[in-house]
Amino acid sequence: MDFNGFDRPDMPAAAGASGADPATRSVKVMIAGGFGTGKTTMVRAVSDIRPLTTEETLTQASADVDDLIGVADKQETTVSLDFGRIAINERLMLYLFGTPGQERFWFLWNGLFKGALGAIVLVDTRRLASSFRAIEEMERQKVPFVIALNVFPDSQHHPVDEIRDALDISPHTPVVACDARDRASSRDVLIALIQHLKERSAALALEPR
Repeated sequence: MDFNGFDRPDMPAAAGASGADPATRSVKVMIAGGFGTGKTTMVRAVSDIRPLTTEETLTQASADVDDLIGVADKQETTVSLDFGRIAINERLMLYLFGTPGQERFWFLWNGLFKGALGAIVLVDTRRLASSFRAIEEMERQKVPFVIALNVFPDSQHHPVDEIRDALDISPHTPVVACDARDRASSRDVLIALIQHLKERSAALALEPR
């Protein structure tokens, strides 16, 4: 795949301590979604480096603040961001930023999305509404994104068209299934995002100016 279309003046080359070639392009990618959809899990699974996470133990004090419906067994929560890094190939380095899912931390999103080239919105099909806010934020900030359906053990299968209609997303937005715990599956989602960005960039280049 040719990634020349992803040069960004605000994203420096990934050289230096990483040992990457100076020609390597660095791209910022957001991993967003509702509370408990698997954002931290995906960053941990796919990162080439030990990820930075800001998880804290959920306490009884947050019971009246955080919506734990469907995730009652969750013990920890991200309070700031998750950060990881993965080399897709010798020329493309992705810097991954996972967003906090709880509403009380949404004020952090504006800063986190600055400079992002694209995003993954993780969705738990058992709790579709938990990711509505993340999708709205992508559209508001005009960040291209793909939907990743994180398949939990008790998730029911739903046709992609039904998911697309329920989330009210564009027919051009890719919807893929994944297991956020699995490195190969998570990497496939990132590749799907890169492919979507390439196709979107090519389509925009053909539009009359």
